[in-house]
Amino acid sequence: MVDNVDNNEQQNQETVTLLEWVSPSRPFKKKDRDYFTTIGAMVFLIVVILLFMKEWLLIGAILALTFMVYVLNTIPPENVTHKITNNGIISAGHTYVWTDLREFWFIIKNGHPMLVIQTKLKFPGRIILLLNETTEEKVKEVLKPHLLYKETPDKTWMDNAADWLSKKVPLEKTT
Repeated sequence: MVDNVDNNEQQNQETVTLLEWVSPSRPFKKKDRDYFTTIGAMVFLIVVILLFMKEWLLIGAILALTFMVYVLNTIPPENVTHKITNNGIISAGHTYVWTDLREFWFIIKNGHPMLVIQTKLKFPGRIILLLNETTEEKVKEVLKPHLLYKETPDKTWMDNAADWLSKKVPLEKTT
């Protein structure tokens, strides 16, 4: 009963924006022809193997995934607004209240600084926001009273697997 009263008070209080910025909805880097050639060759080999095994549904899923990768790497992302308020975080029209959020940290991926927020929810497990022109210090100052800050995040088996795979199977040339 007490939790319900606290939630109602939090919802009834006026929302005050503590920090706001605009950034692309996802990291984007224009890929060259070699990238798509490498992916195309890998998909072709997998599809040929699956043809012999008569795995039609899996072939369809792989082709759909390949099309999604192509679209995400050729069409630039839209710009979205991110707000940190006294009630939580609003990103691209989705609201996340403080009680659903656990901790945060910063990463740099493909030259893009990003804020990563771990949630208590099953989906999404993590919220990733591009910082664009906003500095880590500003964001840290606003988030620290509400969430736990981690210098380095705990690596899951999925993170380790993705790092290993990206090192073993490079899809584009490193410059």
